Amino acid sequence: MFPFAAVVGTEEAKLALLLSIIDPKLGGVLLRGDKGSAKSTLVRSLAALLPSGGGLTELPLGATEERVAGSLDLAAALGGDGVRFSPGVLANAHDGLLYVDEVNLLADHLVDLLLDAAASGRNRVERDGVSHSHDARFVLVGSMNPEEGDLRPQLLDRFGLAVDVRAPLDPASRAEVVRRRIAFDDDPEGFTDRWADDTAALAARLATARSATLSDELLVAASTVCAAAGAEGLRADLTLARAAAAHAGWHGRTEAAPEDVRAVAHLVLAHRGRRNPLDGSTTGTDDLERSLDEGLDGLEVPSGQGQGGEPGPQLASPPGTAPSDSASPGSDPQGVSLAAAPLPPEAEPVPPAMEAGRTSGQAVIGAVATMAARPQPAHRSTRPAPRPRGRTIGHRPVSDGAGAGMLAVIPSAQAAATRHAVDPSTGPGMTGPDLREPVRTARSGHLVVLVVDASGSMGVAADRLAAVKGALLALLIDAYQRRDRVALVTFRDDAAQVVLEPTASVELARRRLDGLATGGTTPLAAGLRSAADLARRHSAEDLQPVIVVVTDGRATVADRGIDPAGAVDDAMAVAASIAGSFPFVVVDVEDPAGRRMGLAKRLAGTLGAAHVPLGTVTADQLESVLRGVGSEARR
Repeated sequence: MFPFAAVVGTEEAKLALLLSIIDPKLGGVLLRGDKGSAKSTLVRSLAALLPSGGGLTELPLGATEERVAGSLDLAAALGGDGVRFSPGVLANAHDGLLYVDEVNLLADHLVDLLLDAAASGRNRVERDGVSHSHDARFVLVGSMNPEEGDLRPQLLDRFGLAVDVRAPLDPASRAEVVRRRIAFDDDPEGFTDRWADDTAALAARLATARSATLSDELLVAASTVCAAAGAEGLRADLTLARAAAAHAGWHGRTEAAPEDVRAVAHLVLAHRGRRNPLDGSTTGTDDLERSLDEGLDGLEVPSGQGQGGEPGPQLASPPGTAPSDSASPGSDPQGVSLAAAPLPPEAEPVPPAMEAGRTSGQAVIGAVATMAARPQPAHRSTRPAPRPRGRTIGHRPVSDGAGAGMLAVIPSAQAAATRHAVDPSTGPGMTGPDLREPVRTARSGHLVVLVVDASGSMGVAADRLAAVKGALLALLIDAYQRRDRVALVTFRDDAAQVVLEPTASVELARRRLDGLATGGTTPLAAGLRSAADLARRHSAEDLQPVIVVVTDGRATVADRGIDPAGAVDDAMAVAASIAGSFPFVVVDVEDPAGRRMGLAKRLAGTLGAAHVPLGTVTADQLESVLRGVGSEARR
């Protein structure tokens, strides 16, 4: 593996990982960052520093719940040895490091399973006729690219520490990354040998580091910081206290000081500061500093005079470099930061018109819910029927004529083992009455295709555009909570553009929406055609498109070379040709203070769509409709 000490930069990530080894009860580490930012390299390199007996276990995204938690020992059951437990990934990870790459793409029930085991230190299995419990103490590390979709807030909170990992922007640092990677790829053993002393020093320091004690005064101060930062629940308080104690221990002190709280506060509180998925990923600099000042006021001590011992040992410089050329002030030469990194700026305030639009957005959500609940049109297809999908929630005897791939192997083996135990003369092999088929539940998600009029008329009325964005942000939040996908199509001048292909990252959709450029004429027909084409390309059994058209209906550019004077009629003709293909919602943004033409309402009638005038309906009126969307269906 690439040596941990040789990874350039990523100081906060290194610190978080080291603290989690010192105190595994911190709750693990979540590394968020762009692709190619060395997240996986950093985690895998940590394995060489683990105490004796610890190792690295990786969990693939395609793992089943049985493989993760453990299940029936199939070989023993089929061999007539009865019901035995077969250990899974959680058992293998005991006393080591469990790494999940792209944890945001892991099924939610598996994430819940991992976090529960990490918090309790035990794995309990009650399934397939097996009742078993075993130790499962491990450090859980997840990595993810936020643009591919975020974790639900309640799961995000379960990770003790979270770090945003970014590739360095400085050309010299980037060149050093490339230089070291090439050297490692050309001669892995030689490169590792050159960093052996640094690796050994880090491992020895980590093996002897112990969490420091916290005075009652500092413990109250840490809780004051969490309360001032608006952290919900008490998990943040506990984690901040543990992280500060581990930080002090890492630096050789026996008692934690206020500087330790400051050093780790961002790792603990940044991902707990937001209230909805579109508020951004971090707590603002000023907010966190105010919270720290409020909690630590009067407890600060001069730098370098912390209680309880001398600073920890410094590491040697990397081979062939000056001792401190690349080290920032307050950091080890190897890049393990002693202080928190700069925080990102605070989010911009939400304009009043956008805030009002969010309320109106509930009407859009309700309309989407209503249209999505309608029976979908049947599409002829030459493809073979898809195999059953979804999470297995039970099993039943195989029905007559069950096709291939429908056998639930473990329940079938369990039934055979039980039968043989009761009557040994029947033999241990599986027979017809033993066969079981799975009962599955699958969530049928939606693809919400936003089709937004970006013509000049939208840009002229700034308040109207802000209200539209507010309504669509409410829709994006709803899509996030229901784990739906979103896509964005805009139309202006003489063409339509797919601004965002279907994605699970509503944060990415929000950024595209924030950067929406307006101006020019209104090619409504092109927008409708582009949205329908996108929906057809991505329609699937478990992904049902719903197209939301945001327009006043005043088309000014015709499609297919027709005279612009007939632009409205052309748009209506396109609408008639795609009506019934998918559920449609038309959000009518016609200026209520101007001359009303009712073209958006006419468009809705042609499409067979729900018609939602912006700003006329409140959330409570459609709350009951929302409950019916995204429910799981058994099959």
